[in-house]
Amino acid sequence: MSTPYTAIPNTFRQNLQACKKQIGCWCSLGNPITTEVMGLAGFDWLLLDGEHAPNDVLSFIPQLMALKDSASAPVVRPQWNDTVVIKRLLDLGFYNFLVPFIDSAEDARRAVAATRYPPQGVRGVSVSHRSNAYGTVKDYFKLVNDNITILAQIESRTAVANIDEICAVDGIDCIFVGPSDLSAGFGKLGQPNDPEVQAAIAHVFARAKAHDKAAGILAPVEADARRYLEMGATVVAVGSDLGVFRGASQALRDKYL
Repeated sequence: MSTPYTAIPNTFRQNLQACKKQIGCWCSLGNPITTEVMGLAGFDWLLLDGEHAPNDVLSFIPQLMALKDSASAPVVRPQWNDTVVIKRLLDLGFYNFLVPFIDSAEDARRAVAATRYPPQGVRGVSVSHRSNAYGTVKDYFKLVNDNITILAQIESRTAVANIDEICAVDGIDCIFVGPSDLSAGFGKLGQPNDPEVQAAIAHVFARAKAHDKAAGILAPVEADARRYLEMGATVVAVGSDLGVFRGASQALRDKYL
């Protein structure tokens, strides 16, 4: 049965595993209309943010509905690596997760387990929810475990030190650097281009490649994004709806000063 609610097979995950370039954008406004407009732009993926944006389970649903005809794969960032939070987002219809502050292999394994039904994981079972089109998707329980994407967000010195162990966890599809928190973790708050931070980012990318894992990062400045692509990142968020709106609004006003 074909249905707009499902992402089986998950081509976004397949593209990550093949290390194909995937250009994305952040959606932070928490609004289905702006998310729908972003979905028309042709990005490979869009991040719906539950960590640093005013989103909850009820605001996510209309945004997912707004993207049902879009070529952009919806990715959600939960507020934390929490099994109950992730369970609810799975049932809403998310298949792709950017999980914040993965500091260790144990953190990575917990994130993967939260997204898989037993025996591969601990996801709670509901037979009728939005992700399986309210119980109408044939073989949903057999197929869904292999169609969930996990991007592990690397945001601390500890995570950098443990990067090989994190990369080795089965079910982690992408190693994704959070440059703002990473720079703060190195004592360089607001300085992601500091040489020490840049060296750490390059190290993370290199270790991801060594483990045949995709590497990603948020880079709203074009020069940074192009540099990271040259460094080996294949999953790059190049801006945000909030940034685009703020910049375009200011530019429009400045025309008449």
